[in-house]
Amino acid sequence: MPLSPYDRDLDRNAANFQPLTPLAFLERAAEVFPDRLAIAHGRLRRSYREFHARSKRLASALAKRGFARGDTVAVMLANTPAMLECHYGAPMCGAVLNALNTRLDAAAIAFMLDHGEAKALVVDREFSGVMAQALRLAKVRPLVIDYDDSEYDGPGERLGGLDYEALLAEGDEAYQRAAPRDEWDAIALNYTSGTTGDPKGVVYHHRGANLLAMGNVVTADMGRHPVYLWTLPMFHCNGWCFPWSISVKAGVHVCLRQVRAKTLYDLITEHKVTHLCGAPIVMSILLNARDDEKRPLPHVVRFFTAAAPPPAAVLRAMGEAGFEVTHLYGLTEVYGPAVVNDWKDEWNALDHDAQAHLKARQGVRYQALEALDVLDPETMTPVPADGNTMGEVMFRGNVVMKGYLKNKPSTDKAFAGGWFHSGDLGVKHPDGYVQLRDRSKDIIISGGENISSIEVEDALFEHPGVALAAVVAWPDEKWGETPCAFVEMKPGHTATMEELIEWCRARLARYKCPRHIVFEPIPKTSTGKVQKFALRERARSMAEQQA
Repeated sequence: MPLSPYDRDLDRNAANFQPLTPLAFLERAAEVFPDRLAIAHGRLRRSYREFHARSKRLASALAKRGFARGDTVAVMLANTPAMLECHYGAPMCGAVLNALNTRLDAAAIAFMLDHGEAKALVVDREFSGVMAQALRLAKVRPLVIDYDDSEYDGPGERLGGLDYEALLAEGDEAYQRAAPRDEWDAIALNYTSGTTGDPKGVVYHHRGANLLAMGNVVTADMGRHPVYLWTLPMFHCNGWCFPWSISVKAGVHVCLRQVRAKTLYDLITEHKVTHLCGAPIVMSILLNARDDEKRPLPHVVRFFTAAAPPPAAVLRAMGEAGFEVTHLYGLTEVYGPAVVNDWKDEWNALDHDAQAHLKARQGVRYQALEALDVLDPETMTPVPADGNTMGEVMFRGNVVMKGYLKNKPSTDKAFAGGWFHSGDLGVKHPDGYVQLRDRSKDIIISGGENISSIEVEDALFEHPGVALAAVVAWPDEKWGETPCAFVEMKPGHTATMEELIEWCRARLARYKCPRHIVFEPIPKTSTGKVQKFALRERARSMAEQQA
């Protein structure tokens, strides 16, 4: 086939094509707004000039020590300035950043260090105990770099490695970053939670990180110089790519080591925070704060939440408290959030309850995501947009992971049919908005009927005394499975099993209502998600004891 005239003698070159990367965002912010505040952490203040210079020194120091394309730099850090610097400095020299979950045990961390072949490891003193154990278990022997945060005065010892500031002193702030050989080059490695078997290493590339970071700016309606409070752990999907997003608008990173109610309100007020992200537990902390911990909000604060759909009652309460909540949805494999409940102006005329129910939907694709649909996983055809027919939520586009590190079978399975299979079950409404019904493994099949655990949880959350509810399958000889609810009550509130069952019967079809309700603390993952696999085991054990 002859070449089109639009292809003939019109080639890519350095002048008209550069690989997409989020590293360019910090460069521009430092060039255009060098003296603007970039990082606030306790008493520490750093400008964009300083932020960029320190990131370049980190990259330069690593390069001088032989770090190059594809080398893994693991970090065990809280939401601190060093974590932000590593998001730029490590990939500036071509390395791949592996931000480790600070709440994991030593065995899990050792697996990740070995599997990712960590060549360097930056450790915050707070986590030195578990990291010392992990290093004893691991086969790799990375360069250990001790980081001592000025805002931390708790227990913990240095591991005897190179001091972080000493490493930066080795570097040159005139360092010119190594452009990715290709925008498909890996920029970050993130491990899934590993609730069944070993965790999988999700590989991000520069192109996806650039596009998702820009997508966040658009989705969050970020104007000039936003102020972002770090309630979301940066180890979680690289903080949903917000470490790169904030530089696009030369905003302020307000760092935060621990999420505490009084601290949240103090920082929001002091820095006039405009945006924050977090799991539903962060909303609970804000809403359940004591009166003496709360402070008047300086303006409406935009709160972006993911994980399980927020109960309608919680969304309503957040609105009344002065937070504008936007529900996002995604997975580690799609760089964090890639779906947004894009609000429509005509919905503002609806009553609060109707609005809250609309806000609980996951929504539509980010601008950076090419395709989102609910498909029948067997036929790979879209389900009807009737808000009722369930299928599997699937993604396609440039903000889908490169794949699972050293795990071709899992990668091939995840991408079967040319779509990324999320494992989440959902419906598509007539307006095209997607709503989750359950994880495929969390659906309850009772007497041949599918019961959404989320739908039952929503009914329980509407009870004024329920703080947290999680519904799983209870083995049943007659029905196969029936719903079992684990419930935590709010302080000062009590309820009986019978009372909560009747509450559900007034809101749900009878077969969907829980037959068993257990009042006890609900186990959560290190990122605040309910450990339903543990609850399923607990329900199975209780059923066996009663049999």
